[in-house]
Amino acid sequence: MPFDYLAAFPIPVHIMPPRLCGLLEPIGLSPSQFVEVASMQESDPHGVQAEHLYLQMAVVPGVDGGPIEVLSEAGDGVVEYSVPAGDALGCSARFSPSISGHDYIVAAWGDGSFYTFNLAEKVWMTLGLTPRCVGNDQQRLVYDDMGLPEFGVAEGEVSSDYHWNLKRTVSWRMSNEYLRRYLWLRGARGVRVFYYSTQLQDVPEVRALMEGKTHVSRKPAEGVAWYELDISEHEGGLLVQLWASVEVVMPELCPEQTAEGILWPGNTQPMTHARANALMAPSPVYLDDRFLLKYEQSAFYDSTPVHIRGQWYCSSSYRGQWSFTECRRVGRNLVQVPMRELYKPKPDREIVHARSFAVDPADLAHVDLHEEHVVAKVQRLLEVLLRLGDGLSSLGTTVGLNKSAAELTGFDRAEVVANGWSAYPALSRLAQVAPLNMTQQMFLARCKSLHEVWQRVPNGYLKSLLEHAGCPRVAIKDLGSLRLLQALLNVIERLNAHEEASDAFPSGREPEGWNDRNAAMAALFLNNDLRIADAHETMEQCLTTLQQLGFDTANVNAGYGRALDFVMDGVINALGIVATAIENLVSRR
Repeated sequence: MPFDYLAAFPIPVHIMPPRLCGLLEPIGLSPSQFVEVASMQESDPHGVQAEHLYLQMAVVPGVDGGPIEVLSEAGDGVVEYSVPAGDALGCSARFSPSISGHDYIVAAWGDGSFYTFNLAEKVWMTLGLTPRCVGNDQQRLVYDDMGLPEFGVAEGEVSSDYHWNLKRTVSWRMSNEYLRRYLWLRGARGVRVFYYSTQLQDVPEVRALMEGKTHVSRKPAEGVAWYELDISEHEGGLLVQLWASVEVVMPELCPEQTAEGILWPGNTQPMTHARANALMAPSPVYLDDRFLLKYEQSAFYDSTPVHIRGQWYCSSSYRGQWSFTECRRVGRNLVQVPMRELYKPKPDREIVHARSFAVDPADLAHVDLHEEHVVAKVQRLLEVLLRLGDGLSSLGTTVGLNKSAAELTGFDRAEVVANGWSAYPALSRLAQVAPLNMTQQMFLARCKSLHEVWQRVPNGYLKSLLEHAGCPRVAIKDLGSLRLLQALLNVIERLNAHEEASDAFPSGREPEGWNDRNAAMAALFLNNDLRIADAHETMEQCLTTLQQLGFDTANVNAGYGRALDFVMDGVINALGIVATAIENLVSRR
């Protein structure tokens, strides 16, 4: 039986602070749990709620559990305190940092004023981890397993300093799965070596341990002295100080994340790799497209949508090492993938991840599998932008302006035909998963991205067109891009109404009604307002505008997904009106 540190500790559990209870409890086998492996923390250091913790995890050889004596480093929270002394050549030749002769998980050094931390070399080299630094004010180190990949395997602060009090809390946490694998490979146990102090209320249960004294020090009455407890009267309460070595992680591996034997919705038998590989029928699996978020929101994966034979595919891949295949978008928020393709070579944890988003085929009875998804909307936006670029370029040639469509909109038709979206990551970002229950913040961020994609035509080019059309330079010099585009549409629509040829566009007379509001542009103005809707009052005005344009704002109570659909459709339609108007004009030569 494993040693029960909580039961063996003299202070009753119901009196212990939660932090102390956690320090004395073993770590379970959950692979998703993170274990604190180093810490320097001070809460309310000079107040009645004071709580201090200095912790390191030692790697103690052996698989047979049992308490070990309090190690001398327990009070410092570091592996090495100060630097080796000596002024002779080779005097530090035998310097070998350790926790009382044991290895450690976090290499922590300090001298009372400055402290620095890093994952131990043996740990990251044994597990093949790669570091990355989060800079600016945070200054944290994060270690990833790039082979799988698995991100954030271990992380913590780089440094802190001490002047009267600790200036920055330090907490290093490591994946339970990886920590246990390291200990298993080493044939060792993880032992917390720590100092903890807190101010407790003066209660009879603790007072009884003091045996009528104002100050008492205690160790286990028998067996290994795994703790040293000091209790003293202090500022109307009892100051508890504890130095301890607590075995919390045994060299036992977490359950492996495997796709072998998973039961998928709609199937009556668990699926195995061999059975999936033998499938000849399509056997489609339906996934909520939120399973793509993991891949869309990380630069380490390629998740660019691809259009093949009239279908959109979203087969995320990792650096050429593995890939999902034949993941086809269906409906607004679904991905369909054949079971056989799902089980093709890739880390099992990726298949397990997909399984967590599986949708029961029985739940699809009332789902429109032909409803337009966000990727198709972005493609429609791209197509109208390509048309707009072609039209503006052609219109410019009638007045002597020579700009290509790609220069005007930022999108090259030949590039899109040859390589799809690969050269335009902004399209992929705009086409990321858009759940129906998306938050207001997500909605506003997507509206900002939408605005950035379509609003690329240089203002100077639009002003030149309007000047050639007869609009006063003074009147247009301070107009923004939306007002300029609206003015251009007004001029062209009036010419189209009279079936004028494109050579009628240049004019020496001021066009009538060129600066009027045009209802066709309302969605573009709304999108611009949503781009800057960072205040509650502004958002209320945008919702009112949405309602005026025909959107039922009651839908936002369940999320802003439908509102995004409405805005994107409005923007695409508005830009389509502008593109069509220009095309009609330039076609009449």
